[in-house]
Amino acid sequence: MGTVELPVVVGVDGSDAAFDALDWAADLATRRGLPLRIVHASLWERYEGYIPSTSPDRPAERIRSETVLAMAAERAGRRASALKVMTDVAPDDPVTALLRAGQSADAVVVGSRGRGEFASLLLGSVGLGIAARAHCPVVVVRGRPENVRGRMGRVTVGIAERERPAGHEPACGAAATAFALREARLRGCELEAVHAWRYAGEEHGTPEERARRAGELLEEALGGASAAALAPVPVAHRVVEASPRKALLDASAHSDLLVVGARRRQGHFGMQLGLVNHAVLHHAQCPVAVVPQG
Repeated sequence: MGTVELPVVVGVDGSDAAFDALDWAADLATRRGLPLRIVHASLWERYEGYIPSTSPDRPAERIRSETVLAMAAERAGRRASALKVMTDVAPDDPVTALLRAGQSADAVVVGSRGRGEFASLLLGSVGLGIAARAHCPVVVVRGRPENVRGRMGRVTVGIAERERPAGHEPACGAAATAFALREARLRGCELEAVHAWRYAGEEHGTPEERARRAGELLEEALGGASAAALAPVPVAHRVVEASPRKALLDASAHSDLLVVGARRRQGHFGMQLGLVNHAVLHHAQCPVAVVPQG
């Protein structure tokens, strides 16, 4: 039996942000040789307050959904003529629809804002809900146009502190690092690995010792992923004495994609992101990929 090709899933609602996400997802699917599945949740407008939840206008909703999907499919086809495109109207709210689609997806891509009454938020509730709960990588397309369009020539991955002693689990952030390394290879660009540290007193070693340990952590995380890469990728190691939030936000200014890990704990429901991931999802100057860890 052949290997099943999981599609890249993108959520669309007819907004400009969603079409930016569609373009980004089409490019991702093309680079990876995967089909693109475009999902429109039929309850999207109700979820974001675009139309009242009590509206009886069901036929118009269906027409709106079909129109949005037709426009999206045509746009994706123009962007990549050889791309296999599938469309799907899901009778759900967008978070439920995209989480379900993400169960059999290579990645889920969403825009940073919706078109409803909450469209002015830094990050829409849909993007936040998907990034916090999906069990596949989620890309929130946000940031400056030049970063979104891939003009920086760099993918950045944040390397977190090891949570357990070496040997008890794969290298810290292995899934996020592998995702970032693959993207850098397919884009033909540099991979920047960033680890932030703060000097907290003599009990944690001297600043020199702390910086050395941070460098070793980068080497550990990159080592396992690099061995699996199909082609060499230029890697820049950057150890920064700063908060993780500041280090990653600064790095996002010169990146096409910022990749961070998010630990999914068994039996734990609700938002599983952490303060640093919240910060980059709301304020990064480039698209952000949240990759589930273990």
